[in-house]
Amino acid sequence: MVAEVRKREFRAETYWGRPVPGWGDPDARLLIVGLAPAAHGANRTGRMFTGDSSGAWLYEALHRYGFASAPASTSRTDDLRLLGCYISASARCAPPDNKPTREEMQACSPFLAAELELLREVRVVMVLGRIAWERYLRAATWWTRLSPANRPAFAHGAEAVLPDGTLLVSSFHPSRQNTNTGRLTRAMWYAVFARARKLVDTEPAADGPDRPDRRGHVDRGHAHEKNRRGRVRGGLFESVPAAIMSPTASHPPPPASPSPPPGAFPPHPAR
Repeated sequence: MVAEVRKREFRAETYWGRPVPGWGDPDARLLIVGLAPAAHGANRTGRMFTGDSSGAWLYEALHRYGFASAPASTSRTDDLRLLGCYISASARCAPPDNKPTREEMQACSPFLAAELELLREVRVVMVLGRIAWERYLRAATWWTRLSPANRPAFAHGAEAVLPDGTLLVSSFHPSRQNTNTGRLTRAMWYAVFARARKLVDTEPAADGPDRPDRRGHVDRGHAHEKNRRGRVRGGLFESVPAAIMSPTASHPPPPASPSPPPGAFPPHPAR
């Protein structure tokens, strides 16, 4: 088992070594979906994106843009709180070589689907990597409800409005393979979070007059208003802001304060 093979630096620690649950604010408006627990990260600490370099990138950005109370996550028992944000993953156990099989993904899909049902306030979903993009669409049932031609395409910085009004934002995963090679730069990473922050702050509330309902009834006026900034394809709005795609783009400025904006949901204890 992966949990039985420990790195020398963590040899004295007791690994979590079992499925890692999602965590965060139950009233979150932003949902982040990753790939799977890292063998010596979440598989060791028991908290999503905690204990490895990917987590360091994630929590620093969350704090910078007002979604976390601190810039680092160290353990399940620290004082970190997520603010209007919830973190989940496509797979819940650390796979060998960090490559979950399709069977493992299918076995974990019901857990993500159950979280989607419980997180009723989510307005923006950020998927980290192509696999997470597909697994989210499957768990949310859009993979089968939309024809292949009408499914939003994955690309770093791509955006889409799903038929229920949920805003889907895509990013490369902050793995060492991407960050060490420059495929994902800090500027590109921050641009996605700056965009997510803006979308969360401007998207109508669950009972807002412009909000499409969760049964998939599309507000066509809402979709075509979006067409001013991108393009509508099969009821889905898709665009890729240039600043998000460019590895040489400057860092977008963080909010004036790391605390959530007025009207944001109050913090909830980590769980």
